[in-house]
Amino acid sequence: MKFVDEAYIDIAAGDGGNGCVSFRHEKYKEFGGPNGGDGGRGGHIYAVADINLNTLVDFRFSRRHDARNGEHGKGSDMFGAKGDDIILKMPVGTILTDAESGDILFELLVPGEEILIAKGGDGGFGNLRFKSSTNRAPRTKTPGWPGEKKSLKLELKVLADVGLLGMPNAGKSTFITAVSNARPRIADYPFTTLHPNLGVVRVGPEQSFVVADLPGLIEGASEGAGLGHLFLRHLQRTRLLLHIVDMAPFDDSIDPVKQAKAIVGELKKYDEGLFDKPRWLVLNKLDMVEPDKRAALVKDFVKRFKFKGPVFEISALTREGCEQLVKAIYQHVKSVQKSEQVPEEVDPRFAPAPVAGLDD
Repeated sequence: MKFVDEAYIDIAAGDGGNGCVSFRHEKYKEFGGPNGGDGGRGGHIYAVADINLNTLVDFRFSRRHDARNGEHGKGSDMFGAKGDDIILKMPVGTILTDAESGDILFELLVPGEEILIAKGGDGGFGNLRFKSSTNRAPRTKTPGWPGEKKSLKLELKVLADVGLLGMPNAGKSTFITAVSNARPRIADYPFTTLHPNLGVVRVGPEQSFVVADLPGLIEGASEGAGLGHLFLRHLQRTRLLLHIVDMAPFDDSIDPVKQAKAIVGELKKYDEGLFDKPRWLVLNKLDMVEPDKRAALVKDFVKRFKFKGPVFEISALTREGCEQLVKAIYQHVKSVQKSEQVPEEVDPRFAPAPVAGLDD
């Protein structure tokens, strides 16, 4: 299925039905009184977060979504039927913004979450509602209210704990294949990965985290070069960034330090918040470096790159060093999740009483 992370849709909730003016006509009932019913409400439009979806491609081909109008009221105290609601299923992590103003209206962050995005109009009142002691035969009714109409921009930001970034062919897809159940396409040419891939890394029983593999970044990505700028938004919700560097490029003229600095520069240009996220350095493809030269190469790289954070030496192909890296990532993700949790408020009426100490 084609990966689409942006779409535009027009939605219109149903209009409410009009109220009815009607009077009871029955033999031997000379003044039967009003019996005009209310109109039915228009159909609502809901957005539901579906955990089984991972793309917005369906909304590329069905842009217009109109809910049914409510039926008009009828005589004999009959109210109009309400319009059928519409439920739009969207991937978890979808952001709904106003296409005209750019304001964020809704976010679908929890699987199964249901949000009312367009309210149907209320039905109008029939003349039955206007009966009173002084007005026994009202001929008043009200029209139905119009439903809400909106133009929305749908933007998908994948929900992952860890994001992988690096130049094309740095070994990001090989790494996610080595540590998770994801199976992205792997080849020896740039931009093999054309869209984000998510993989679940299982550390132990009930211990796991989600990794997002993005297309490689190149210099100028924040200004539109390559593919990476299209998917940098998917890193904004991650808790940790892994900067994967190819330590054994095929071309000897390529300087890994220069490439790594270019990646960091692109992050800063795109979003300061993304640049400030925790970032670990992962030096990949060290199996292709001679063992006696490996330590000197790593030391020289870290010194020239002027990196102060954690540094890991791995080989995604042989899985050397991957287990230690995965365990360290899990501990970091777990600690961040704990810090983000809101402390549970305990009702003082049900708080456990302190145990009195024995003085004697």
